[in-house]
Amino acid sequence: MDLFALEELVIVLAASVLIIYLSHKLKLPSVVGFLLTGVLIGPGGLSLIKNTGTVNILAEIGVVMLLFTIGLEFEPARLKRIQRNFWAGGGLQVLLTTAACVGLIVAIFGAGFREALFYGFLVSLSSTALVLKIQADRGETDAPQGRISLGILIFQDIAIVPMIALVPVLANAGGVSAGAIALRFGLSAAAIAAVFAVARFLMPRVLHLVVRTRIREVFLIATLFICLGMALLTSTLGLSLALGAFLAGVILAESDYSHQVVSDILPFKDVFNSLFFISVGMLLDTGAVWKFKFTVLALVASILLLKAVVVVLTVSALGYGPRIALMTGLAMAQIGEFSFVLAGVGRVNGLLADDIFQAFIASSILTMLATPLLIQISPALADRSERALRWKRRIVAAGGKSGRDLKDHVIIAGYGLNGKNLAHVLKEAGIGYVVLELNPVTVRSAAAEGEPIIFGDVSSRVILVEAGVRRAKGIVFAISDPLMTRRGVKAVRELNPDIFIIVRTRYASEIDGLLGLGAGDVIPEEFETSIEIFIRVLEKYHVPRNIIDAQVKVLRGECYGMLRGACSAIRPVTERIADLLAAGTAETYFVGKDAWPVGKTLGTIDLRGRTGATVIAVIRGEESFTSPGADFEIKAQDTLVLVASHRDIDRAFHYLTVGETDDPDAPGGGA
Repeated sequence: MDLFALEELVIVLAASVLIIYLSHKLKLPSVVGFLLTGVLIGPGGLSLIKNTGTVNILAEIGVVMLLFTIGLEFEPARLKRIQRNFWAGGGLQVLLTTAACVGLIVAIFGAGFREALFYGFLVSLSSTALVLKIQADRGETDAPQGRISLGILIFQDIAIVPMIALVPVLANAGGVSAGAIALRFGLSAAAIAAVFAVARFLMPRVLHLVVRTRIREVFLIATLFICLGMALLTSTLGLSLALGAFLAGVILAESDYSHQVVSDILPFKDVFNSLFFISVGMLLDTGAVWKFKFTVLALVASILLLKAVVVVLTVSALGYGPRIALMTGLAMAQIGEFSFVLAGVGRVNGLLADDIFQAFIASSILTMLATPLLIQISPALADRSERALRWKRRIVAAGGKSGRDLKDHVIIAGYGLNGKNLAHVLKEAGIGYVVLELNPVTVRSAAAEGEPIIFGDVSSRVILVEAGVRRAKGIVFAISDPLMTRRGVKAVRELNPDIFIIVRTRYASEIDGLLGLGAGDVIPEEFETSIEIFIRVLEKYHVPRNIIDAQVKVLRGECYGMLRGACSAIRPVTERIADLLAAGTAETYFVGKDAWPVGKTLGTIDLRGRTGATVIAVIRGEESFTSPGADFEIKAQDTLVLVASHRDIDRAFHYLTVGETDDPDAPGGGA
């Protein structure tokens, strides 16, 4: 790398730091910040970078790294959890989007089939990095729209591999023949088969030899060699670099070292991916875009509308309602990062002219910039669409059993693991309940098992009335959609002021808001985990269970004030815990068959003198001996009831186990 190239790289990194910082302050996704960085410093902006060759080389490595990590994440177990959204949702979305684009482009612009098919590929892909990042920030990863988006996006990420493999065939001036397509995919299939053969029989042994060196640098270099070497191999065979990188990821995913590979490669991937998005921004010619600004805006509007409609139809075909369908559709209406990769391959193969390429880059960047706003307004638009379609009433008629005939029952919102466990307990206790669930597959399977389940949205007043909310005694929110939970709590409280409302949430920040909306109990998962940890710790110090339970009640009764850092709660609670730990306690010790105290008297072992603990009773089978004297003989399988401070109880347990104290300051210590 010459000095000039190094200077350009420094400019890129410096501009990235500044603009990404500003993007973070404005709450824009980092991907958007990288794109804006490229536009600003590139030839079409301030022209701080005139020769983009060095950056483009690094960006191409970034694409290789991106496909490599996708291959590492290609796990059958992961796909199994979302297989319906992956196969049916992803396949239908890509097929419908591509077909719609081909039909519209051929009919309106009279383009050839191969160009139209390539444009359809470009439009069909959405941004995995952008959508999942925004949904994670909004706490919607486990919400229905989050799970659907994940399945479709992973399918798109996998679909890029055959799309890239097909580009050279589409670029053939002689047209696209079935034989050429079959040959191309045959080569890809043969390469994939060869890779799996290597992964199953050869690669584990090679990786094992590398790991045995116990040299981290060797492992890292070997990983990069596999990644880049496979990319070079597939490129030599006439396939793409990206395909080779993906296959390399699949190889390592089959090994026992995949997690370490991800850990080592992640910093490289993040750096190169950032450069990739910056390089895409540099490709934008702002002069050309301004010249065709109305065309670009029309293209942006068409892409957003087409993709949103197709995703809405896809999600509706999966059995979800208009609210979830519209929220998912607006979230995935943009052009994705892999479309840039595909566009670059198409440009090299002559499928994209320069003016069309510029229009595509400009419209793609604008769709990504519009995504945060679309996701933000999607809940309000979804609510209006439901009211306009009056769809909710029809869903109740089609959905499972009603709660209208129940009284003093419990409504369970969400039939995941927590919802199923609660339903099982209520059934065993003879308490009536009805379940509300939005996943159509779950509803059908639960209804087939005889569960009283309704297919509907817990934030809908119509659905709540059908569930008998006015006669219900309680409702439990066991869903992972923060927005729907808040809306549901408010609606329930307005419909039944006397009902008790229990809400499970993943986020402590939701507690005060949910309580303000009318929730009776809010159970944050992170704080409940903290409580379970301190319960286990206190049990190790022999704090009686009734004292532990009392402290748990104090914490929950004060709405987790101590754990949340509420100053008014911290001092009193910590003082009470300190007092309880300083106080004495009772504990039992079971004398095993070969324990050393067997056959000895209490006077001989001198437990009180050596540890400070007193034996107040001995339980032998069905018989108990209270206040045993010094001449009382200990026998195998006796249970000694001890009284002492918590510290002395620990000393006594150690002494009774090994025959000596571990504290030289204790009475008789170190004997």
